[in-house]
Amino acid sequence: GGGDPALGSDYFTGHYSDFINKWVSETRKAGIREISGNIIADDSRYDYEPVPSKWLWEDIGNYYGAGAYGLSVFDNTYEIHLKTGGTGTFPQITGIVPGEVSVELTNRLRAEGDSDNGYVYAAPHSDKGWISGTVPVNRNDFVLRASIPDPPLLLARILRNRLDSAGISVTGKPSTSRIENMTPGNTEIISRIISPPLDSIIIILNHESVNLYAEHLARELGRVYLNNGSTMSGTGIILKFLEDAGIPVEGVFIEDGSGLSPFNAINARALASLLCYMKNKSTCFDEFFSSLPEAGKAGTLARYFKDPVFVSRLRAKSGSLTRVRCYAGYIRTISGRDLSFSVMIKDYSGPSRRIISGIEDILKETILHK
Repeated sequence: GGGDPALGSDYFTGHYSDFINKWVSETRKAGIREISGNIIADDSRYDYEPVPSKWLWEDIGNYYGAGAYGLSVFDNTYEIHLKTGGTGTFPQITGIVPGEVSVELTNRLRAEGDSDNGYVYAAPHSDKGWISGTVPVNRNDFVLRASIPDPPLLLARILRNRLDSAGISVTGKPSTSRIENMTPGNTEIISRIISPPLDSIIIILNHESVNLYAEHLARELGRVYLNNGSTMSGTGIILKFLEDAGIPVEGVFIEDGSGLSPFNAINARALASLLCYMKNKSTCFDEFFSSLPEAGKAGTLARYFKDPVFVSRLRAKSGSLTRVRCYAGYIRTISGRDLSFSVMIKDYSGPSRRIISGIEDILKETILHK
């Protein structure tokens, strides 16, 4: 694996098509009819800790808490299909997709209400876990999305099965042994899959808040600049960038790439200053600006900032955790001024919609102020 975060992602189906069948086809074209050995998925580009150490246990087993591997696939996410009955009943697991995911799940779910409050608890590289909480009642096919415990091993399993189906026998097993001393002289590449362009990946990251992509990019920074594909190396590079850009980093603590850890901290002034830096000094501002969702139209902003005053005047990235709502981006006032902004609300009580409405009022007043 080369660190591509989007391999097999539903966001990029047109880019990858059926890449695994392409591998099988290229294997056959190379004249290979039998493999005396293992199918090895090598994820040695990054370190052995796919999940940042400061993440919550509640998050790690779920799709938004998927770890970053040197060889990731399908957004490192699988589906648990459930059939639910009336209130208080135990939902039945009817299927796992992909079927090659091998994890033994203890089912502690209950059917209740119409909201998804189901959680998956499973550690990376583990083959056991459990699901608990509540899921909606009376559903013939309700889907919980979970993080794949070992994406490289899953990919090796799928490839081995496809090779076997194509008549190419494999004597060994799927494996994730790391080949860290591989050199061009002792390998022969028969097929290569290239990721989408970085700006395309970042558009999805910022529009849909895909934590996995942010974690990959942080690790890739560490790999490229320090030859160390770890979260700590990547976040160190990010802090150095902020310092070099003249942005005060006192009170800035970066524990991961995505912001999922509750131990992250940044102040509004630093974030607004970063946005100003991007606008005034970055050589890729157009690409960055285009990656931010447009108010009331796209991504995580599609259902908010619907007032006509925001049309073509606001682009921003949202960020949320339990009792946390944040927005940062750019607005253009009716007088033609371009402004960066950052609004962060923490430890609030009551519905998040009330908080968002208050933020909308602040930004609306700013836009209309002459």
